[in-house]
Amino acid sequence: MGFFETLKNGLARTRDNFTHRISSLISSTSFLDDDFFEELEMILISADVGPRTTVKILDAVRQGAKAGRIKSTADVMPFMKNYLVEMLKDEGQRTRIGHKPTVILVVGVNGVGKTTTIGKLANYYTLFKYKVVLAAADTFRAAAADQLKIWGQRSGVDVVAHGEGADPAAVVYDGVQAAIARKADVLFIDTAGRLHNKSNLMNELEKIYRVIKKEIPEGPHETFLVLDATTGQNAVLQAKAFMETAKVTGVVLTKLDGTAKGGVVIAIKEELGLPVKWIGVGEGIMDFRPFEPEKFVEALFG
Repeated sequence: MGFFETLKNGLARTRDNFTHRISSLISSTSFLDDDFFEELEMILISADVGPRTTVKILDAVRQGAKAGRIKSTADVMPFMKNYLVEMLKDEGQRTRIGHKPTVILVVGVNGVGKTTTIGKLANYYTLFKYKVVLAAADTFRAAAADQLKIWGQRSGVDVVAHGEGADPAAVVYDGVQAAIARKADVLFIDTAGRLHNKSNLMNELEKIYRVIKKEIPEGPHETFLVLDATTGQNAVLQAKAFMETAKVTGVVLTKLDGTAKGGVVIAIKEELGLPVKWIGVGEGIMDFRPFEPEKFVEALFG
C-alpha cells in the first residue's frame, strides 16, 4: 500500500467526523442560511479544528457566497478543500538538511511518541543516504536511552547515550562532538518529556541550547515539538506551553490514524503559526512522512 492510501485509511475516523458529516449536511439542504452555518460550525469544532480557525473558515465561506463563488451548499466542499490547502501551506514546510551536521532538537511530553518519532526520522534520512547520529538526552525516563538504541540498531545509526540520571547537557555535548567527528549530516537529540515545572524545563532547554551553540553557533537548526493527534485541542495547549520555553520551529503530529480529531492539524497551523512538518499514521516504520498539505486535504476529503 502506498503512503497516500495509508494516509487516507489513517484519516478514516477524522473523515467520518468531518467531511462525511459536511456531505450529509450539504445533501440535506441547498440553502446557505443560518441553520446551515450553525451546523457547519458544530462539525468543525467537533473535529477539533479550533474555535478561531472555525470562525475564519466560516467567514471565508460566507465571503465566497457573497462574491458568487459559492452559489449553493453543493459548492461548499470544493471551496473548503481549496481554502484548507492554502491555509496549511507554509514556505518553510520542508525539513532541509543543509549545515553539516544539521542539529534537530526534539521536545514533547511523555507518551506522545517522541523517541519513536526520532527512530522513524533516523530511518527516513538513512534511506536517503544521510549519515545520522542520535543523542539520548532524555536521561530522566527509565529505559529511554535503551529504546533509542533499539531504533538506532534498526536504522543502522550511532546512538550517543549516558547512564540513567546523567546530565542531559553532557549527553548533548558528546552527541554534538560525535556528529562532528563522524561527519554526520544530521544529529537528532531526544529530550526529557517530563520535568517538575516550567522553570525546570526552561532551565534544562536553555542549558542544552548553550551547549549546542558553543560548538555550532547556528544550531539547533530545528526544534520539533511532537504532539499526539488523539488529544485534539489539548495538543494545542501543550504546544502553547512548549512555545513559551522552547524555540519551536515545527510540529510532528503522531497517531493521526487513531483519532477523529485530525482537524487539529489545521488548528496548529492557524492558531499557533506553527507548520506541521511530519505526520505519523500508523505503527510501521514507514507510516511516517513529511507533511504535504495537498495530499493531506485530498485524503481528508477522500
